[in-house]
Amino acid sequence: MTIGIAGPGRKAPRQNAVVRLIIAAVAVGVCLVLLGLASDWLVDWLWFSSIGYLQVFWTTIEAEAVVFFSVWTATTIVLWLNGWLAVRFARPPRIQAVAGLTWQSPGTVLLPDLLALARNRLSWPRVVAGGAGLLALLVAAAEAGNWGIFLRFLYQVPYGADDPLYNKDIGFYLFSLPAYFLIKNWMLLTLVLSALFAGTIYWVHGDIEYDVQHRSISPTVIAHGSAVLGLLFAVKAWSYGLDRYLLLYGDNGVVVGASYTDVHVGLPGLWLLIGLSIIAAFAAWANLWVRTYRLPAAAFILVAMGSFVLSGAAPVLFQQYFVRPSELQLEKPYIERNIALTRQAYNLDQIAAKPFAAEQMLSLDTLAANKATIENIRLWDQLPLSDTYAQLQEIRTYYKFHDPDVDRYWLDGSYQSVMLSARELRPSLLPPNAQTWVNRHVLFTHGNGAVMSPVTRKSSEGLPVLYLRDIPPVADGGPKILEPRIYYGEESDSYVIVKGSTPEFDYPKGKDNVYAAYDGTGGVPIGAMASRMLFAYYFNDPNLLLSSYITADSRIMIRRNIQERVRTIAPFLRLDHDPYLVISNGRMLWMQDAYTTSSYFPYAQPSQDSDLNYIRNSVKAVVDAYNGTVDFYLMDPGDPIAATYQRIFPGLFKPFAAMPSDLQKHIRYPEDLFLVQARLYQTYHMEAADVFYNREDLWQFPLQPGGGGTAMMTPYYIIMRLPGETHAEFFLMLPMVPSRRDNMIAWLAARCDGPGYGKLIVYEFPKEKLVYGPFQIEARINQSTEISQQITLWNQMGSRVIRGANLLVIPIENSILYVSPLYLRAEHGHLPELKRVIAAYGEHVVMKETLAEALSALFIEPGAAAAASSATEGMPGTRPAASQAREALDRYNQAMERLKSGDWKGFGTQFDAMRELLEEMNRDPAGH
Repeated sequence: MTIGIAGPGRKAPRQNAVVRLIIAAVAVGVCLVLLGLASDWLVDWLWFSSIGYLQVFWTTIEAEAVVFFSVWTATTIVLWLNGWLAVRFARPPRIQAVAGLTWQSPGTVLLPDLLALARNRLSWPRVVAGGAGLLALLVAAAEAGNWGIFLRFLYQVPYGADDPLYNKDIGFYLFSLPAYFLIKNWMLLTLVLSALFAGTIYWVHGDIEYDVQHRSISPTVIAHGSAVLGLLFAVKAWSYGLDRYLLLYGDNGVVVGASYTDVHVGLPGLWLLIGLSIIAAFAAWANLWVRTYRLPAAAFILVAMGSFVLSGAAPVLFQQYFVRPSELQLEKPYIERNIALTRQAYNLDQIAAKPFAAEQMLSLDTLAANKATIENIRLWDQLPLSDTYAQLQEIRTYYKFHDPDVDRYWLDGSYQSVMLSARELRPSLLPPNAQTWVNRHVLFTHGNGAVMSPVTRKSSEGLPVLYLRDIPPVADGGPKILEPRIYYGEESDSYVIVKGSTPEFDYPKGKDNVYAAYDGTGGVPIGAMASRMLFAYYFNDPNLLLSSYITADSRIMIRRNIQERVRTIAPFLRLDHDPYLVISNGRMLWMQDAYTTSSYFPYAQPSQDSDLNYIRNSVKAVVDAYNGTVDFYLMDPGDPIAATYQRIFPGLFKPFAAMPSDLQKHIRYPEDLFLVQARLYQTYHMEAADVFYNREDLWQFPLQPGGGGTAMMTPYYIIMRLPGETHAEFFLMLPMVPSRRDNMIAWLAARCDGPGYGKLIVYEFPKEKLVYGPFQIEARINQSTEISQQITLWNQMGSRVIRGANLLVIPIENSILYVSPLYLRAEHGHLPELKRVIAAYGEHVVMKETLAEALSALFIEPGAAAAASSATEGMPGTRPAASQAREALDRYNQAMERLKSGDWKGFGTQFDAMRELLEEMNRDPAGH
């Protein structure tokens, strides 16, 4: 049955009950939504309080609230005003005999009857107010998430440099322009909604009729629509004014930013469109008196055709027939702007370019003088080392190593590059019958310790030498861990309860388990019944309310994943993909690199596969693995975006000088930023406009075999001594090759140690000299009969040969050494062993069991041993000469032993002594 309009009669049966049921259902739904919002708000308030960032929480909430209520109020007023005007000037309701409700058979109710019912029965002032408020609520909810844009606009810091076209401070583009676009879009949306809202009211009142037989619009509707249309044209004029700045982000394939066509055709065209939009607005407002549809239609066509010609056809034709034939000449100044501002946006202008001779002058003496570099050549790749760590040190199935990180430590008086990984606990890996609520949230709460190994050394079985191992952690050459428990890490993804009535599982010991109680400050108090009810509702988990394990002192740890933790506090920062573990003063800490970014830097090339065209590594966050405390350190006070956030959140960032000195030794240049800069530097190292236009010197990342095909080489951390420097440093580096070529043209490095932290250097090879690239060295390795036969033999014996992920390019002095590890794993096993080291230099490629043996095979001077031996045999009658020869041979043997053991200093001493003896014998052949 359906409702129809008829004369006096009884009301529909149970009509009031149905209405009351609908109202009750709506009220319950609203209450549930409000309860969910309230629970989220309360949990956030408690969490931010527990970690000491309550001021950040209140600033964020206040900003969201101000944006929400400002947008809601403004939108409601505009919608209500248009609705009120529509009701005020709409046709009065027609007086009908009676308008009761009766039940009729389906299909007999007509739309005009329903409209008449709405027209006569609804309380239109309430309908207008309620409808305006509801629509405004939806608009405000969508805009509230943009609170950060408005705060940056209000607290912006000048950039300190102007754009070359409009001479505005670049801070205007970073902070003001995004806010203007938001306001403009809100105005357009609100006006469109106003037109639809008022049009609906007019339609219900019969001022708009549209059916097959009759179409009409009353003069009142035309007048009201003309007023709104005039406002739309006015906003559109402002929009065209803002579009002038969008020219700075264009890309015609030659220039990123405003090009010759944009400046000489596009920009004047936008000024004309501004004028046309203003004319159209006045024409629409003039129609308030004329009240015909022709004038607004003509205004709309004027703007539409003007936009098509001035923003579409004219620039395309001008570019094709005027600019294209003389493109380089005309676009040259704009290309120069693109180059200069892109280099500025990504700090590429801070890269120091230096020549690299690429000589073939390496010797054992040179290697001995670069002992720190040789002893830190990374032979352990992340993937095989992860498998090895898992097999040797996960201890139980529920422990998990996320991924090994590369860092450096001063150990036993030497600067060593190491790999380390935290032993985290993943409750989901417990046996299925042990997947209980108590186990997942009360007993199995934390990981324990870490594993560490040097990047170069291996045992006699081809396994890593462990500086840190076992549970509880045993330090055998590595830093001691005084607090090994890990409650916050990369694997932590669910809440846990600490300080409960039962101790927590700490670690296995033989057939028994060791238990411990948490005595830190992490987590939110959950002992009170109100807190238990709140978190039970928040997690939809009644066990939090019913469990007897929760005491008055209990605390609940939430957001234990370190990236989620940092992102919740500072959602405006973009995080590096790889946080890494640091062991400092006996504690385990996580270092998370964070970036300030923007997509509004003028004339800057957008980053590949990203929406940003400006980036700075301005912040480093440190998270305590035991207590979960988070500290943000400001690395780049000169970054205007970071300085703006510092004004918004005064207590959020600490100066870098406040970071503990031991932690400062472990900051490193982040990979994500380095990759972004390296990709852009492939093109933007060309500063001459004509070279850039022709792409004459385009670079790319080296290719190397991998995954059954070829893969791009990735950056890697390395300890090395730069040419001309006095000591070794920790670097992130990556070689470069010319476009579509395999020979090496340069290598880019980023300093990780202070005080030069963050400085980038590119060493460029002579263009007239051929320097083998990684792919060419790989080809030479594959062409080596000895190496290929050995690899084939291993593969046929039920083993699987695994090559290193990167062929390491090692700069030493002004020469290049290539090193690649080779691992062996049983066909059905999961324990890779480092079996061989491949080294290449110049035309020579060797494969030996150890790095020392490989380097010895590459660089032992031909005839050195023969000289010592022949001297012994050739002068039997001369005791002094014979004695010298025996001593030279002894020195040689000792030098080889020192080399094989990795004692480069001892090797150099013995080798120099042997050389002195041979030179003395050469000067005195008679033995006198």
